[in-house]
Amino acid sequence: MVNFKKVCVFCGSNSGYKKIFSDAALDLGRELVNKKMDLVYGGGSVGLMGLISQTVYDGGCNVLGIIPTALVPIEISGHAVGDVLTVSDMHERKAEMARRADAFIALPGGYGTMEELLEIISWSQLGIHCKPVGLLNTDGYYDSLLGLFDKGVEEGFIRHSARNIVISAKTARELIEKMETYAPCHNQVASSRSWNVEDPGIANL
Repeated sequence: MVNFKKVCVFCGSNSGYKKIFSDAALDLGRELVNKKMDLVYGGGSVGLMGLISQTVYDGGCNVLGIIPTALVPIEISGHAVGDVLTVSDMHERKAEMARRADAFIALPGGYGTMEELLEIISWSQLGIHCKPVGLLNTDGYYDSLLGLFDKGVEEGFIRHSARNIVISAKTARELIEKMETYAPCHNQVASSRSWNVEDPGIANL
């Protein structure tokens, strides 16, 4: 059983057109609270970010938002939720999110969410970390992306064992249960000791 207490959630500052996406954010927030897991996220108080952060905060768990200075007036409306760490740019934001979290989950989102997700997947493949990476595939939102990963395996661009880095499920409860039993089975490109990281927490659970 993988023991993780701080979950980084990648999600959008928009809510999408369907209520089911907002419901998924609320459901994931409640599941984190039930598991007494803290939230690390992008720091916004609007869209899906706002929904999940408020749910986790109201449930009594810790919330840490990490946001670049340039996005503060755009993504924080009114009062910030929980603690907020302001950083200089997107690269620092992602590095801090990776360093402070024990596991990662992506909700439906846009370019930014997908970019964060793909980077953390590639970091696992490279051997920078061995933390669980989950994809909440609400309403089949990520079916095409998962299909692309399968195509990558089929065409020889992604190793079959590395395909297992991505854990997906349609509900928050099922996803977290799968993540708790995650065991890396892919051959990492380089040992975690080979990477120059400031905090060993990036490389180890």
